[in-house]
Amino acid sequence: MAKKSRNRTPSAATAPGEVGPRQPCPCGSGKRYKACHGAAGGAAPTFVARPFEGMPGECDVIALRELVPAATAPLTLKDSDRTVRLATLLPGAAPAMVRDSGDIWLGLQVQHSYGNPARDLGAVLEAALATEEAGIVGLMSAPGEGPTLQDLISDETLDITVHDGFDYWIDDIPERDATMEAALEQANGGVMPTSRLTSVEAAYWTNVGTKEHLRWVMPHPEDRLLDALARLHAAGQDSVAEGSRFVGMFRAHGLLAPVWDLPVGTGAEVLEEPAKKFAADLEEAMQGDELTAAERSARAGLANRQVTIR
Repeated sequence: MAKKSRNRTPSAATAPGEVGPRQPCPCGSGKRYKACHGAAGGAAPTFVARPFEGMPGECDVIALRELVPAATAPLTLKDSDRTVRLATLLPGAAPAMVRDSGDIWLGLQVQHSYGNPARDLGAVLEAALATEEAGIVGLMSAPGEGPTLQDLISDETLDITVHDGFDYWIDDIPERDATMEAALEQANGGVMPTSRLTSVEAAYWTNVGTKEHLRWVMPHPEDRLLDALARLHAAGQDSVAEGSRFVGMFRAHGLLAPVWDLPVGTGAEVLEEPAKKFAADLEEAMQGDELTAAERSARAGLANRQVTIR
């Protein structure tokens, strides 16, 4: 469920542009700075605000990393014919796995974070390409300078498959034992129903039980997007379905993702045409000039509607 986040005031001792000890570490680990890169001997984080810029399907990659429980997409490499499969989550949150076949599976939702997830993925992929021995490939320290994931793959459009669960973890294993099946059943118990809309890019419907959401990662520059959303909000054109409510947006890897609450029972299919129309209205609203007083008021309200991902 999307909830409003609490804004904390930085310590008075923190100079402008610095990270306070009790603030979140900019590397994205989720820890406070003083317990992460701000600890004694901690390495200075190499923080990249928009790490996946230039990657095909940038918005979808962000959604798969931050929102989607179970999804996969094949990747085509520039300089290798190895088969690579990008996945939201691998068993044990492994960064990568080399399978018995020699195929490489690459995980987006991992435990480590060194400030540039695209570089982290590039380093893990390079390590996996360097071996054909089956097993987990990890990343135990900051990888340093080197190619990012988008440097290593072709510019082909991502062919994303959203799964009902994590059955893809063992879809290349012909003989499955009871232990595998039990682990899979346990993992699948926490998966929320999720669908990717087909009429627009990087928009995902999900059912969290008490309500449904549409969460849509958008590629537009933040200021222009906020202006356009303000115009649509002031004009009463920010609905995506009957009973829907635009509740705010969150930031992820340099982009904004607007969020709508939906009544239970809405489903994904009914959103296709309204989402397509909203995308067209948004593009038109992007062309506007100065905001009116009502639109400026709407923009100020929208800018404060930051939500957290759950």
